[in-house]
This record gives sequence, C-alpha cells and structure tokens, in this order.
Amino acid sequence: MVTIRDRILLLLEKKNITKTEFANKLNITQAYVSKITNKGATPSDRLIEDICEKFMVNENWLRTGNGEMFIKLDKENQLMIWAANILKDESDSFKRRFVKMLMELDESDWETLEKICVKLHKES
Repeated sequence: MVTIRDRILLLLEKKNITKTEFANKLNITQAYVSKITNKGATPSDRLIEDICEKFMVNENWLRTGNGEMFIKLDKENQLMIWAANILKDESDSFKRRFVKMLMELDESDWETLEKICVKLHKES
C-alpha cells in the first residue's frame, strides 16, 4: 500500500530536492522530516497544507494518492507566482529591480515600451 510517506518521498524525487532542503523550505526540522519519511509518522494538516502550497502539490493526491501530483496552473497564475517569488527575494537583483520598475509604469510608459519592442522585433 502506498502511503503519504511514499508520496512525500516521490515528491522529493520529482522536485530533485534533499530532505534538508525540504525541511528548510517548510521551516521544520530535519528530525521531523525523518520521522515522516523513515518512520511513517503522519504529517499534521498544517504541514500538508504547507507542502501543497510551497510545492504546488494537489492536496487530494498527497493525502490519498488520487488525482494528479501537481496542480496545473494557467499562464496568468504562473506569472503571478513567478513575480511574487522574485519580489519576495530581498536582494538587489536585476530581476527584482526590473519587476518593481514594471509595476511603476503608467499607461504611456507601456505604450512606449510596446513601440520599442515592436521596433526591436522588426529589426531582428
């Protein structure tokens, strides 16, 4: 019988992350991850919710094995998650500065940016 322990181990394999990385992303101890993955302890409802949120896992699949492993997102939601992850980063990275700059554009700025993109596309 496939258990939640097995599904968590499969998730780690599919995401190509270690138990330590898994623990760090969820703000839990390695010892707790070991209890779940080695001894078959049942994770709390809160931890299951966190796993699903952080790794885009289908909660029904994680709990029961039914359905798809991962939540399928449309492009718009993927974009929102991508931007949110960039903005969460507190470094002064180019990506973060660029996304923040895009957020500050007004309508005329967007029109100018569109003209530049069209011109660049024509030249390539």
